[in-house]
Amino acid sequence: MKIEIRRAEKLSFREKQVVTLKEMGVSAGEIGKRLHISANTVATLYGRARAKGYETVIVIPGNVLQLAPGDEDEENDG
Repeated sequence: MKIEIRRAEKLSFREKQVVTLKEMGVSAGEIGKRLHISANTVATLYGRARAKGYETVIVIPGNVLQLAPGDEDEENDG
């Protein structure tokens, strides 16, 4: 499984870092520790990124969920 951030070109480098970690389920406190910034700064950057309208899409290769007929034998790539 891959995560794609659409409209990422609108985001600053730091906003991209925060969004990526946030979408991976990392807490604001942990993001702050990793990036050496405060949790308040994390919240500010995340808010700015959301205001710019980024979109997160989960990309699932092939039919790993085996929802299409005849695909029961496909190997799971993720």
